[in-house]
Amino acid sequence: MPALLIRYMWKPKIIIKDKRAVQSAMLLAVLVFAGCVGGQLGQQNSAEYRNGMVVSASEKASQVGLNILKKGGNAVDAAVAVQFALAVVYPNAGNIGGGGFMVYRSASAETNTLDFREKAGSKASRDMYLDAAGNPVVDKSLDGHLASGVPGSVEGMVEAHQKYGKLKWADLIAPAIELAKNGFKISPQQAGEFNRQKHRFVKYNPVGTALVKDSDWKEGDLLVQSELAATLTLIRDKGRAGFYEGPVADSLLAEMKRGGGIITAEDLKNYKAIWRKPVVGNYKEYKIITMPPPSSGGVALIQLLKSVEPYPLKRWGFNADSTVQVMVEAERRVYADRAAYLGDPDFFKVPQTELLNDSYIKSRMAGLNWERATSSKEINAGVLKTAEHEETTHFSIVDRDGNAVSVTTTLNGSYGSAVVVKGAGFLLNNEMDDFSVKPGAPNMYGLVGGEANAIAPGKRMLSSMTPTIVEKNGELFMIVGTPGGSTIITSVFQTLVNVIEFNKTMQAAVDAKKFHHQWLPDTIYVEKGALDSLTALKLVNKGYPVLERGNIGRVDAILKTKWGYYQGGADHRGDDKALGW
Repeated sequence: MPALLIRYMWKPKIIIKDKRAVQSAMLLAVLVFAGCVGGQLGQQNSAEYRNGMVVSASEKASQVGLNILKKGGNAVDAAVAVQFALAVVYPNAGNIGGGGFMVYRSASAETNTLDFREKAGSKASRDMYLDAAGNPVVDKSLDGHLASGVPGSVEGMVEAHQKYGKLKWADLIAPAIELAKNGFKISPQQAGEFNRQKHRFVKYNPVGTALVKDSDWKEGDLLVQSELAATLTLIRDKGRAGFYEGPVADSLLAEMKRGGGIITAEDLKNYKAIWRKPVVGNYKEYKIITMPPPSSGGVALIQLLKSVEPYPLKRWGFNADSTVQVMVEAERRVYADRAAYLGDPDFFKVPQTELLNDSYIKSRMAGLNWERATSSKEINAGVLKTAEHEETTHFSIVDRDGNAVSVTTTLNGSYGSAVVVKGAGFLLNNEMDDFSVKPGAPNMYGLVGGEANAIAPGKRMLSSMTPTIVEKNGELFMIVGTPGGSTIITSVFQTLVNVIEFNKTMQAAVDAKKFHHQWLPDTIYVEKGALDSLTALKLVNKGYPVLERGNIGRVDAILKTKWGYYQGGADHRGDDKALGW
């Protein structure tokens, strides 16, 4: 059905559980809109390229990466250049003051993953965001200086370049410096965001920031970030030391003192990115190469794929009621496991092997009842037999040799903690909210965590980021990832299913309307137009609360076709752009 009908049926946003009310609305809908087809975007043509491709949240950043590829750089070189460019042109999520994850696959099928996730400072404590009564003080972990973990992005890019890079480091940082120094024209979406965030920027930056001006921002205004340009120049000239030591570090520490933050000089000097063994699983003839903990995304993604593999999704069809039901029931169980068993593996023994065991996953799905929804109150983490606001950003890159990189990076909430480091010009993250501030209490995304993700000094907070690379028959098949907080995992899951099961092009798979369930709260969240009215009725009649919301995910992905060409999917939900050659 058209989006108009979906909006009508959802008014006032939640589908009521009263069957008579829903059936009455359904009858009217059928009379008025009989014969309409809804919810699914048709197959869209995607441009295809032979020599390489970059897909990111910004056309300017994608162009920077493509230029690096054309100069002879490899996928990692381009990733470094894109990461720093995004810190300039996409400040709500692109960053040098945050962190993230990289999944790498070489042309010869070597795989690796890099964890440059932020850490809690050495002065962090388990109950630092609780009041005297033991209740979470939400604002403390979301806004201001105390919300920030030790940044990892610069160290991550240095480490990636040292291991796999080809071009000179300075050449990779130069485009970002030029964009910050000379400025760039902001998009309509960015103008609106800057205006909406002005009260936060003013509150937490009394000494001023380039992101605030006296009048409202307008499309086409020039954003010049001189302090950030100076910081990037130091990083260009001194590498890691240009950020974690010297003037930039001094500015960050002064900011901590000014606002009551806890990051110390030792925290900065001691931060290290870590190469970790990828999580690898199979879905039919596809090999899934993805991120291990402290990302929950990789384990959860493979659990989800294994959970639905026995079911005939292709025969049921895209977003059909049976397809949605089995995917939702899988998501319900996987997110319950996430809350109990996933955390920083350097602090908590993650039972990864047991969670990915075929028999365990089969047992978790055994209670599925086609006649009624499972209640999340009935679902806890499974019994094992033992021996992420949504303003993240993702980019996918492949070079002419076939080396592939999937990177998801974030400040956590939109514009992070809203603190811009005076003198250095970059935003700080609010990643501390990704810890279980109080085990059992939800974070900003409604995700409930447990002891595995409790705050501890030097610990990495759990993430939902799910950068992923997929092989088919030993060859590169797809590079995929997305922002979206708690919806990241399900968005990557659905994008994979859209291509593999429903034969969508990369662009159509990215654009397709999505739905999401995360165990608690016990609700199916759907984008406008994701479900036609009959499908919604069937789900409601089985006891599934369905809540319409805004955009879910912002996937940027690359598909290698059977003819060897690269097909990009840049999400229409933002200013994203796929460029190739």
